[in-house]
Amino acid sequence: MASLLKVDPEVKLKVRPPRCSPRPAEDLVANFFPKKLLELDGFLKEPILNIHDLTQIHSDMNLPVPDPILLTNSHDGLDGPNMKKRKLEDHEETFQGTKVFVMPNGMLKSNQQLVDIIEKVKPEIRLLIEKCNTVGVSQLQPPGASLSSLQEETVAELRTVESEAASYLDQISRYYITRAKLVSKIAKYPHVEDYRRTVTEIDEKEYISLRLIISELRNQYVTLHDMILKNIEKIKRPRSSNAETLY
Repeated sequence: MASLLKVDPEVKLKVRPPRCSPRPAEDLVANFFPKKLLELDGFLKEPILNIHDLTQIHSDMNLPVPDPILLTNSHDGLDGPNMKKRKLEDHEETFQGTKVFVMPNGMLKSNQQLVDIIEKVKPEIRLLIEKCNTVGVSQLQPPGASLSSLQEETVAELRTVESEAASYLDQISRYYITRAKLVSKIAKYPHVEDYRRTVTEIDEKEYISLRLIISELRNQYVTLHDMILKNIEKIKRPRSSNAETLY
């Protein structure tokens, strides 16, 4: 990674002429991108993202298994179905005309360790999308000029990074809804062990995915920094040429 950050002094002078202020896009590529990728690299080294025993990220769902005797067919003179129905009704309340199941132990919490990581990762995802939009080729070339093949390639790469970053946000949303459905199943069928195991499995999977997302965000900053800075003069060149290619 360090080799990618070594920029020829002459190239730096071209990107940032000493007697004029750099354009926002050029400043982002030359200064912000290297700073941000180093920050993300440091984030990846934090203890919370280097847990090897994934049982440490499991969370208590606060859903005890009911006493099997309550579901027998001959307890206190009541049959099984009636007893089960009565127990469910004990925990039902009406909220705005809709029956809801009230948990005896209060709200079922999310996995707080994963929530903490997600709340740090989401702003980084949004920031990358925002910066990719800022570093549009329109800000790296004279206004009104047609795009060269190299400029088109740069725009395509920026749009690809934006799309991938947006997919990370979708992935986080899917994690929450999938986990919610499973926890609802556990609330309804607390004696089924497989549902409980599945929740821990998707928590572990999400932990690994979050670490990969951070790694990808870092790598995307590296790629964009290297690709744009090495070709900055060709990208800024307004004429079109089919012979132009990335270094």
